[in-house]
Amino acid sequence: MELQRKLIKDGRVEYQTERIDATRQLVFAAVEKHKGYIASDQEYTAPGRTSNTLVIRVPANNFDNLLREATAGVKKFDAREINVKDVTEEFLDIQARLKTKKELEARFLELLKKANTVTEILEIEKQLATLRADIESVEGRLKYLENQVSLSTLTMTFYESTPVYTGVTANFKNGFQNGWDNLIQFFVLLTNIWPFIVLGVLLMIGLVTYRKRKRR
Repeated sequence: MELQRKLIKDGRVEYQTERIDATRQLVFAAVEKHKGYIASDQEYTAPGRTSNTLVIRVPANNFDNLLREATAGVKKFDAREINVKDVTEEFLDIQARLKTKKELEARFLELLKKANTVTEILEIEKQLATLRADIESVEGRLKYLENQVSLSTLTMTFYESTPVYTGVTANFKNGFQNGWDNLIQFFVLLTNIWPFIVLGVLLMIGLVTYRKRKRR
């Protein structure tokens, strides 16, 4: 019987797009179609560039189709890497170690049943605790490898160029933005102090009315 290789496949692509929102929709649709999920979604904005980085987990058998459909229309990649790591030997080694430790655990349990003194019981239980910690560690590594083999990881970074303002245009843009921010802050201030403004107006009206009556 031919041994089925245990392969971990992952990839990374980076490219420019004309419309980052449309590219996100295309990628998300491909991920859903091929039964994957988004493990991480990060957006960055810098002068002249807006980018989006997605970390996608997808069933290994669907990796190639997802990559092809998610990057449909891309003419040039800034970066494109596909890696395959064979972990078959490590996988088999961990399975063998786990089997051995499980057999040893069974023997310790048999000895525990036959223990006659408290000292013997405590010593066996101590050995069992250490062994079970080792088993838990090995099982954790085995589950990790199984997860990495069954689900491939694809990291996609796509970005859109944005205008960079310089000179007079930049000064005008910054001045307009500052003016707008100041106007917003002014209205926020008004919403915080409006009770005092109303009170002041009422006091002023009362003072004026009082002076008119006094003159009469």
